[in-house]
Amino acid sequence: MTDPATIDASGDALAESLAALAETEPLVQALTNAVTINDVANVILHWDALPVMADTPGDAGEMADLANAVLLNMGQVAENRVEAMVEAGERANERGVPVVFDPVGVGSTPTRESLAERLLSELEFAAIKGNYGEISALAGVEADVKGVESVGEYDEIEATAQSVAESTGAVVVASGVDDVVATADGAVRLEAGHEMLGEVVGTGCMLGATVAAFCGALEDDPAAALLGTLAFGVAGERAAAMDHRGPGSYRTNFRDAVAGLTPEVARDLALEERVRRVE
Repeated sequence: MTDPATIDASGDALAESLAALAETEPLVQALTNAVTINDVANVILHWDALPVMADTPGDAGEMADLANAVLLNMGQVAENRVEAMVEAGERANERGVPVVFDPVGVGSTPTRESLAERLLSELEFAAIKGNYGEISALAGVEADVKGVESVGEYDEIEATAQSVAESTGAVVVASGVDDVVATADGAVRLEAGHEMLGEVVGTGCMLGATVAAFCGALEDDPAAALLGTLAFGVAGERAAAMDHRGPGSYRTNFRDAVAGLTPEVARDLALEERVRRVE
């Protein structure tokens, strides 16, 4: 798989990926949780993709027959939702459509650990997006996950993310103070984003949706994950630069910033120095 350090992360490359999204309008099927479903749908739409939230058995599989990318978010673990995730993932795998896995809260309860193990054993994923704690839990190393939040120190997160990539064949995005993108062949740190993203519930789910949207428009999954994560961080910075009084107004600004990150805007950004190879 591609070494992330070799991916073109220039403003021109991001502009081209955004143009591809606008041109292809990929249908992104998101099986996510009720807490963030509106934000997930809107962020997909603001990236110029088309959201659909079919998440019940039967309908989920039928919609996956039409989708260009499928997002499986483990935020809720009701039995019918689990079966819908497996069904949609299997249909997408059969069609060669990218499936993105967001293992929300894995490492916090045995139920979530069991579900993650099942999904990883039964499905193939193009990308896996989780916070530092969730990615560490998937790797079987010590992690501190409270509810769905990652706490603690993760000094070896690059190596941990790369080990998950090696075991799953997926590109891995570990979100934190600096986001890490890893494949079996290497890892990079992205210096993009803003601390206010951590003050709004659902930004992690929106990052997973962003990765899914980019995977639906681009043929190269590692490039899609890297450029999608980079775009998300840049939007977070641009939202903070807008007038806001706290998390509520920042949340609105963020949606505007995503919609406003056009190919023309991206082309003028100096982004190469934001991507740092991890040796």
